[in-house]
Amino acid sequence: MFTGIIEEIGKIKSIKKSGDGASIVIEARKVLEDVKLGDSIAVNGVCLTVNHFNHNSFTVDVMAETMRRSNLKNLKAGDLVNLERAVAVGARLGGHLVSGHIDDVGIIRQYEKEDNAVWVTIEPPPQLLKYIIHKGSIAVDGISLTVAYVDDRIFKVSIIPHTRDETTLIDKGVGQLVNLECDMIGKYIEKLIKTGMEEKQGKKGITMEFLAQYGFDR
Repeated sequence: MFTGIIEEIGKIKSIKKSGDGASIVIEARKVLEDVKLGDSIAVNGVCLTVNHFNHNSFTVDVMAETMRRSNLKNLKAGDLVNLERAVAVGARLGGHLVSGHIDDVGIIRQYEKEDNAVWVTIEPPPQLLKYIIHKGSIAVDGISLTVAYVDDRIFKVSIIPHTRDETTLIDKGVGQLVNLECDMIGKYIEKLIKTGMEEKQGKKGITMEFLAQYGFDR
C-alpha cells in the first residue's frame, strides 16, 4: 500500500525486454536506504517487487499485463520515474490510499499556468470517468492529486510548486501517457452495490415490478 507522496525521482538505467515482459534497473538513493529483497516500490505508481539491489540501483521484473496496462512499456534508458516505498505501519498518511495497481493510462492534453500553480488537463479512458469525482483523489503516475475539474471527457488537477519540483509530471509533453489509479473506495462501493442488486434480483426472479423498474411496463 502507498500514499501517493513521491519520495524521489529515479532514473532508468536499463530495460531488458523478454517477450511482453521486462526487467528494469532503476537508479535511486533514498528508496534504497532500508530496502530488502521482496520489498514493494511504486514506480510511476506501479507496485513492483525488488529482486536485486546495490548501493545505487534496484531491479524489478514487470509482467506482460503490467506492461500492457501502464506507461512502463514506453520507458527507455535515461527516463525519469516517480518512486515511493510502501507505507510503513504507523506512518502519517499524507496523500490517500494507493494500491499501486494501475486502472489504465490517460493522455496529457494541456498545461496551463496560473500564478504559482500549473493546471494539467488529462483525458482518461471513458470507462474510468465514473470513478473520477470533483474534489476526489486520483493517483497520476503515482502522485496523489485532487481532482479540481471533471466533465464527460477530461479531468484537471492543479500542481503546486512542491509537487512540480519533486515529481516528473510537469516534465512530460502534451500527448504523453500517464498511469491512472482511481480511488479504490469508489470501486469497492460499486462492486458491493452491483453484487447486492444481483443477489436481490436472483432471489426474486423476473417480476412485474422488476420489468416496470427497467421500462418494460408498456
